[in-house]
Amino acid sequence: MITPVELMSALADATRLAALRMVWDGQEHCVCELMKALGATQSRMSRHMAVLKVAGLVVDRRDAQWVRYRRNPRLDSRVVAVIEAVLALPANQRRDAA
Repeated sequence: MITPVELMSALADATRLAALRMVWDGQEHCVCELMKALGATQSRMSRHMAVLKVAGLVVDRRDAQWVRYRRNPRLDSRVVAVIEAVLALPANQRRDAA
């Protein structure tokens, strides 16, 4: 189970939060999609996704040379509630909250 500190640390970066917003749709997204949408390099995006994976918020699947990420379907409902509350904040409040 993720600790509150791990959860808040994972959510405290704008790029990670934007990536989490993308994968929160329940679909798989490859790093190339995330890179393009968020304007990040491959290495930077991979590092951010690794943080989200270590925190247990996303899971990955290798597909040839690609790594595809999706929302972790086994997240505790309390963690899901926190993430959904953060994702529901208007952009200016998210910036102030982080």
